[in-house]
Amino acid sequence: MKAIPVPAIAGAYLFEPTPHLDERGFFCRTFDADVVRSAGIDPDGFVQDSVSRTRKGVVRGLHLRAGRGEAKLVRCSSGAVFDVVVDVRPDSPTFLGKANFELSGETQVSLYIPAGCAHGFQALTEIADVSYRIDRAHDPAEDLAIAHDDAELAIRWPLPVSLISERDRQAPPLAQVLKR
Repeated sequence: MKAIPVPAIAGAYLFEPTPHLDERGFFCRTFDADVVRSAGIDPDGFVQDSVSRTRKGVVRGLHLRAGRGEAKLVRCSSGAVFDVVVDVRPDSPTFLGKANFELSGETQVSLYIPAGCAHGFQALTEIADVSYRIDRAHDPAEDLAIAHDDAELAIRWPLPVSLISERDRQAPPLAQVLKR
């Protein structure tokens, strides 16, 4: 497994596993504390694991947390997603930088998203399962969302958006979230 820095988002990393393939399929390590530590991330800092199952065309996000934020390690364990990260940390050298990736069950690549960055994705397959490893317990009072179709961000979702949650539908644009 190797750690690959994401230039557009300071502190973000892709963790690319080395799958062992044979006639049965594959086996690969999806988390390695030593590799995570070598990227400057505390592997013992994660306190919660979660999973979402999403249907094709659905967009989840863009989500972030108020306060000290929330760091995440995300991986598409089955199917495929178009994953987006936006740096909304005013003191970051990559403030307002954005990056997108295709994460899939085929590659098992994990994406580390530093606290203070917004995150969202769109399912590209009929079903996509995304696993999250989170660095602090969830507090719904700190949940924030940015409009997935904010003109300032100009995210080009690869599929027509088939469904979003009511919360995401009512999410304000980035400029309003930054004023908070």
